[in-house]
Amino acid sequence: MSSFLLRAALTGVAMWLVTLNVPGIQFVGGDTDVQRVGIVFVVAVIFGLVNAIIKPIVSLLSLPLTIITLGLFHIVINAWMLWLTASITEHTTHWGLYIDHFWFTAIWAAILLSVFSWALGLIQRAWER
Repeated sequence: MSSFLLRAALTGVAMWLVTLNVPGIQFVGGDTDVQRVGIVFVVAVIFGLVNAIIKPIVSLLSLPLTIITLGLFHIVINAWMLWLTASITEHTTHWGLYIDHFWFTAIWAAILLSVFSWALGLIQRAWER
């Protein structure tokens, strides 16, 4: 359970770093800093659930297109998972993640989220040793 919470916290930090570096993506809602941190954490958990449940199905169905594009279509899948997370949180609860454009914002956000998550994972593994 603690590894799940740590992974969700690291994903939240990576998402927060993405919102600082990509224009057009932001967290909405929350009046205080504590509420904003809670929103980031909840969005990270929802993103983890979307990646665990929906992404394997989409990846399997789009396998021919991923093979044809030599794996580049996987970036679009990651962007769609981010877009789906934003839709779930922002449109149903009026707080969460907001993305203004798919083709520019979500694609760049997905690329940076992958890089930041990878870097934070390296730091986590080095710290656990």
